[in-house]
Amino acid sequence: MAEIKFENVSKSFGKTTVIENMNLTLPDGKFTVLLGPSGCGKTTLLRMIAGIGPESSGTVYMNGKDLKNVPPGERDIAMVFQSYALYPTMSVRENIEFCLKNNKIPKAERKKRVEAVAKRVDLTDYLDRKPSQLSGGQRQRVALARAMVKEPQVFLMDEPLSNLDAKLRASMRSELIQLHNKLKTTFIYVTHDQIESMAMADYIVLLNHGKIMQQDTPEEIYNNPANVFTAQFIGTPATNILPLHNGCYGFRPEKAYFISKDAANFEQYWKKGTILTREMLGSEVHYQIQTGNHTVMMKSTDFNHKVGENILFAVSADNLYFFDSDGNRVTAPENIPEYLKMEETQIE
Repeated sequence: MAEIKFENVSKSFGKTTVIENMNLTLPDGKFTVLLGPSGCGKTTLLRMIAGIGPESSGTVYMNGKDLKNVPPGERDIAMVFQSYALYPTMSVRENIEFCLKNNKIPKAERKKRVEAVAKRVDLTDYLDRKPSQLSGGQRQRVALARAMVKEPQVFLMDEPLSNLDAKLRASMRSELIQLHNKLKTTFIYVTHDQIESMAMADYIVLLNHGKIMQQDTPEEIYNNPANVFTAQFIGTPATNILPLHNGCYGFRPEKAYFISKDAANFEQYWKKGTILTREMLGSEVHYQIQTGNHTVMMKSTDFNHKVGENILFAVSADNLYFFDSDGNRVTAPENIPEYLKMEETQIE
């Protein structure tokens, strides 16, 4: 296992700075996900760790050791790519043992290690097949087995599930979680998919434009977003954000609920609205609601409302987030209902 640390790290491509003066510690033995939109710098960080895209300045450490002069092949790291990167003319067995042969591991030891990892990822019956004879999920398991057979301290995974269909992605997510639980080593996983990150991670580092927006457990990031970007990037549908004269406030769609006219007298925060769209998604419904000059989303298990219906909805004051004009989270004001009524009157 290994702890990875970035100290004052920057990375530029020509005149474009992708990472600037970053300080970040990726915890030992955890399943850490680097999450963010395309171009945010997450794959760049992964490549720095692997040694295939060195930092422009600063230092990357592994277990306290400066990696600057350590060649990629000596970093005790294994990488799993989005494209699988399998050799098409080699069998599954030959793909898995390739790195062992390069490292001159004896034949008997190679055979033992290849068969052990093949069993662990359910590939024993496919060792003599070529990659072209396998499904997408099986090819991904070959790529994982090839990484596992090295017995590295760190697994680096660059969007490894993005080429799979939705059902297979869900299955492979579960397999990767189980694999991490068995190996108990450091996993660093890159994805742009916030659902994937929430499902798999022990720890999430959310990035945007080369900067860390928030880093914490999935639960903490979901329940206590530090800024508007985090609030809207994490969660489906995205957090509703409404303007205030000196910032904005928001709430998650699942925290809103329908109320009757009589119940409105007992709610801290409620609004009138008209249902614009209704998406039935099996166990829940997503409603888009026009309220004043704005639209918000509701995620509900109440299936009884129709498009065009005038409704009332409420949100507990505890479930409202407040942000300043820069989009950073601030302490909620006292007497929230009165504050919002005054603010919304000024806005309108």
